[in-house]
Amino acid sequence: MVSESKTLATMSERERPKMLNIGCGRTHHPAWLNMDLEAMDPNVVEHDITQGIPCPSDSLSAVYHSHILEHLKPEEGIDLLRECYRVLEPGGILRIVVPDLEKIAELYLKMHAQAWAGDRQSQEDYRWIKLELLDQLVRDCSGGRMGRYMATADLKNSQFVRSRVGDEFWVCRSPDSSSPSQHRLGRRLGRLTERWREKFVRCVTRIFLGSDAVLAFDEGLFRSRGEIHRWMYDRFSLRDLCQQIGFDSFEVVTASTSKIEQFGDFELDSKENVVRKPDSLFIECRKNRMTGQANRRVA
Repeated sequence: MVSESKTLATMSERERPKMLNIGCGRTHHPAWLNMDLEAMDPNVVEHDITQGIPCPSDSLSAVYHSHILEHLKPEEGIDLLRECYRVLEPGGILRIVVPDLEKIAELYLKMHAQAWAGDRQSQEDYRWIKLELLDQLVRDCSGGRMGRYMATADLKNSQFVRSRVGDEFWVCRSPDSSSPSQHRLGRRLGRLTERWREKFVRCVTRIFLGSDAVLAFDEGLFRSRGEIHRWMYDRFSLRDLCQQIGFDSFEVVTASTSKIEQFGDFELDSKENVVRKPDSLFIECRKNRMTGQANRRVA
């Protein structure tokens, strides 16, 4: 079993919430056990989820993670879903939120056709949806081309972009704000030992391999820090993956509908009827009531 972190170890079994919010960032609720790689709040437990979930098997009634799965390599994503299955009690609910590849692809094709036909507004929207499809897969600096696009002073399709990214739009429009991922990146770089280690490696790399190798090192370092998308999912691929692991009752839901009791009160996916991440696919499934361990044969 995965060993518990020091913070979790100080909680009694009675004190520990039975619902887990993985990669919560700034969006969390005291009714949940909130967990992230680096805590932005004292009520958040710091833990690297690639090391497993530090909870006993069959101990949770619900597990929730939003815009986490796509940042993991496919094999790491499978491991995470296996861990979700392990810690859920029979009949427990897994709720997953990811960027909706199907919807992005549909919009890309629609805007491409209309842009090709000469529609000026569609040409602007096409430029955005192409970035939405590709940028977080290939970017080599924080915010990428999407961030620069949203920061443009005379943005001609702000309404369309806002309808896709929600609050993230205003974060990028504000020159003195930073996104949660930028905040975490800044904290990591602020650690003295890490900064000097990177500086040393850059110097050695430059001496032996040249400036191009230093650029490659910096890009690789950035890509390892969690901002980029390492995979994308649609409703079919996500259902297939969850069912292979052992989940059943797979269902596509909305930001405000859930089989988790009082989910709307927690305001994790929507607040005051405004969806936090409008570009998302929302799904729920259950741990099979009749089986225990997750299926280990996942391609």
